[in-house]
Amino acid sequence: MWVTPAFAQSDAAATAATGSGSAMLLQLVPFLFIFVIMYFLLIRPQRTKMRAHQDMIKAVRRGDMIVTNGGLVGKITKVVDDSEIELQIAENTKIRVLRAAIAEVRAKGEPVKEDA
Repeated sequence: MWVTPAFAQSDAAATAATGSGSAMLLQLVPFLFIFVIMYFLLIRPQRTKMRAHQDMIKAVRRGDMIVTNGGLVGKITKVVDDSEIELQIAENTKIRVLRAAIAEVRAKGEPVKEDA
């Protein structure tokens, strides 16, 4: 009635030897399925959010009201170069801030005037 450990081990080894290729593939299917779900639920939305934030940072110009990652709220008075801007946080108080420190743009400034 009782199965001895030696018999149970030899039966499992015989089963594993006959279908090892298909068993290995069946073991990988759940991991692949989990990776696909993780890609669509986590990785892809994070990439689109990051891309939108980079586009927002590239599009800032003089007159925009912004909030930095540190919580400073101010108005852009000058774009120094590709990586820095000058921000007015109070009357007669201007600071230089990296573009990477911009968290959000609150209000867009007036459009750039074209010379006619």
